[in-house]
Amino acid sequence: MPGPDRYVLFGHPVSHSWSPFIHGMFAKQSGADIHYSLMDVAPERFRRAVVEFFQSGGSGANVTLPHKQAAAELAHGLTDRAARAGAVNTIAVRWGDKLYGDNTDGAGLVHDLKANLGIRIAGHRVLVLGAGGAVRGVLGPLLAERPAELVIANRTVDRAERLAAEFIDLGAIRGVGFDAVGQEPWDIVINGTSASLAGEVPDLPARAVGPDSVCYDMAYARTDTPFQRWAASRGVRRSHKGWGMLVEQAAESWVVWRGTRPDTGPVLTALASL
Repeated sequence: MPGPDRYVLFGHPVSHSWSPFIHGMFAKQSGADIHYSLMDVAPERFRRAVVEFFQSGGSGANVTLPHKQAAAELAHGLTDRAARAGAVNTIAVRWGDKLYGDNTDGAGLVHDLKANLGIRIAGHRVLVLGAGGAVRGVLGPLLAERPAELVIANRTVDRAERLAAEFIDLGAIRGVGFDAVGQEPWDIVINGTSASLAGEVPDLPARAVGPDSVCYDMAYARTDTPFQRWAASRGVRRSHKGWGMLVEQAAESWVVWRGTRPDTGPVLTALASL
């Protein structure tokens, strides 16, 4: 009898991940026989670990920090959104034995904002904090929603400007420093920095957010994140953390691997009750 289809998440570190729980719930929905595991792999061993996993019959892989750009270099082919991001978080086997890389982060974020939270992106002003790999993966899908403008704000201005220049063909986008985002409240503020969970918050002008701004932290935690607490201290009435993005990007990975999209509602309900 053949064993279960094997999937894995490569990262460093990776023990904190909820991916096995999420994909386990997806499997129960569909009756799929899968085994999803975590693999903590240092950067110097990443390429070998991926090749060995798929040579041993692995069905698919997720990739998290710090390996997403290395995964893009390893894949034999990339989706348009992965190529644009220069980063891969989902690997599947195509064309017999070739590794095919996708990036589902941005699709997961947009699906959570629109379908789960009822937040309209089109025509609104969007401020994205940070210019690292997490932000790179979501810019294309956000711009595809046609915001009135999208500004990347980063502590290092040059990095924000360079990243914005890579996506200028997709819509109205520019990069600035935290102090140059202006005094008019933004409609949507998305935190893509890695500093939030360490307690650091952006040094934005006082009126960059207001009561009607929506703040979204791409990080997730059981309690409010420091960014959410910062938003509340600025009078923001509505903020969200990234559980929904985590689940929705996982569902997009499931589509890549198995061709069907699972129902994310029960998973979000289960996570909210933990």
